Amino acid sequence: MKEQSKKYYYNLQLEEVERIKASGKRPALLMHTCCAVCACYPIGYLAEVFDLTLFYYNDNIYPESEYEKRYQELRRYVDIYNNNSGNDVKLIKCPYNGKEYMQKMLPYKDSPEGGERCTVCFDLRMDKGMQYAEENHYDYFTTVMTVSRQKDSKKLNQIGEQLQKKYPGVKYFYSDFKKNGGLEKGAELVKQYDIYRQNYCGCVYSYNEMLQRAKADYKQASE
Repeated sequence: MKEQSKKYYYNLQLEEVERIKASGKRPALLMHTCCAVCACYPIGYLAEVFDLTLFYYNDNIYPESEYEKRYQELRRYVDIYNNNSGNDVKLIKCPYNGKEYMQKMLPYKDSPEGGERCTVCFDLRMDKGMQYAEENHYDYFTTVMTVSRQKDSKKLNQIGEQLQKKYPGVKYFYSDFKKNGGLEKGAELVKQYDIYRQNYCGCVYSYNEMLQRAKADYKQASE
């Protein structure tokens, strides 16, 4: 599939939503979800069209206490959303296996943030989600990560396109949730519900980079 414009995947998103609305059906969609900050806007957008289930599979998050903290905050927001909307968004939490993840990432330990290591990380988590979606008979699968300004939506959608060939029993839902004010709407929800906003992406590499930035800022402030 060839990209035709910067809004290509967003246009596919809109077209699919309109097609589903016209069908009068409410398909089941499984969305890989990393945290409440990223998920709060896409949840409301998708739950009006789909029977939505969130798939919290993020072995990349370090340490495990952070994995649990992000899950609990996601759980809190889902409860708030369901109570306020009358919808029934579901949430699946996968067991944490950070050691296995780190073994898979060792060949990419020197890759910069946003480089090959991140692409492999996206693929691992999306593959697990799409496999689960097919095995459990969901109609669609997608990832919340296209809402982030730090993540390449084109790359994420290309991964989804390839995974659809691997798992033909489920349809990949193309998206670019940051478009049309998605980022701003999410930021408003984060502020409104005082959602915990983490200061690093998740993995031990980004964690260490965060610590280095904090030390540099402290040093500069002390001079």
